[in-house]
Amino acid sequence: MQRRVEKLAFRGEPVTLRAMTGGDPRTATSVSPARAWILFALLCVAGIFNAMDRPVIAILKPDMSADLGWNDARFGELAAMTQFAAALSFLFTGWMIDKLGVRRSVIVGVTAWSFAALAHGWARTSGQVVAARLGLGATEAVQTPLTIKTVATLFQPERRSFAVGLGTAIASTGTILLPFGVPVMAAAFGWRGALVFAGAGGLLTLIAWLVAARGVRFDDGAELAQADYSDDGAPYGPILSERRTWAIVIAKALSDSTWWLLNFWLPDFYRREFGLSTAELAIPLAIAFAGSGGGAFLAGWISTRLIERGWVVDRVRRTVMLASACLVAPVPFVLLLDSFWPVAIAMGLVLAGHQGFSLSLFSIITDVVPRAKVGRVTAFGAFCGNLGGMAIVWVTGVVLTAGGGYFPLFVFAAASYFLAYGWLRLLMPRVRPVEAPAADGPLPTQSMSSG
Repeated sequence: MQRRVEKLAFRGEPVTLRAMTGGDPRTATSVSPARAWILFALLCVAGIFNAMDRPVIAILKPDMSADLGWNDARFGELAAMTQFAAALSFLFTGWMIDKLGVRRSVIVGVTAWSFAALAHGWARTSGQVVAARLGLGATEAVQTPLTIKTVATLFQPERRSFAVGLGTAIASTGTILLPFGVPVMAAAFGWRGALVFAGAGGLLTLIAWLVAARGVRFDDGAELAQADYSDDGAPYGPILSERRTWAIVIAKALSDSTWWLLNFWLPDFYRREFGLSTAELAIPLAIAFAGSGGGAFLAGWISTRLIERGWVVDRVRRTVMLASACLVAPVPFVLLLDSFWPVAIAMGLVLAGHQGFSLSLFSIITDVVPRAKVGRVTAFGAFCGNLGGMAIVWVTGVVLTAGGGYFPLFVFAAASYFLAYGWLRLLMPRVRPVEAPAADGPLPTQSMSSG
């Protein structure tokens, strides 16, 4: 019966939260509001260390290339292999998180990616570096589905957009500081030392999270997920047959391509266009990632405020996504600017647009997917997003080596979000919250035990 209720919910049919949880909707998760925010903030801080490797590698590309004898094409191949490892891993991590639940997934995930980052300290040859990168790409794939699963578990539906936005802003704050700290760490300990720092930071944050989580019961759908897998025979069977899954994941693949393009290649763009050194990259990269964090926070805050004012969820998601796509659209025109500061500000707006769009996609997952399936749908979306990222970072290396420049890449970036939006609306004309009492009605104000 419970499995039947969940299937109806995923298809958008009206199902009460009491029926989905099998009990009082006010007893979903035994955690106070303050504790919920602390746990989520610590997970986001762990995410900073999780994501450090990409900006570190991008910032220190000249040092790595000189050390290992790599050109642009080889660097693009390394980035693509890392993305491929992460993409494949997402197929497992979503299943693992739904199966294990939040607490055990945090322990397994943070420990794994922290030790993978530490392994870079002993990598000396190209082969060893590639192996360490593949290991890190595979293990850090836990972070995205784990974060969304935690949001769906700890927070009421109307607070989830704000939580996702705040989490992205926290992660972006760390990324903003990296361009200033990485050259200092690299000067003292080399590029390997910066990645060892990321691994150590992840383990320390895990200890703090475990202390904060003592006594907390996470009602994250793990027991329902276990029953679901045994009934369906395959962990991804229940989601691959859903049209909404494909609406989300293809939109994710298209929009994430631009994110990975800029994540891996923005420092190189600044070097080519303005001749900046590694130390001089700090300010423009900080502006870009400040835009990223600000866009996520603002999109989450606006989404929450609009829902509180009575907007239906579908209208909120549609409005934020279109506005975000419009922020990215002018990116090809930065190549016409010959002044550094306008370009830096424009890139900040582009990343703000990406985060607003991405936040809406993740929020749609928590809107339309039952809690026991959130990890798998998020992970499958991230899998497709990383495949898009793998393709774009490899193509970028080939295009630049051939002398094609950034113009065709930025044209694709400008179009990708409108293509993603169109695909999403085609397959999912309306966002109908799974926890809403009626298909088109406002979100309920039911509370968890967090209040």
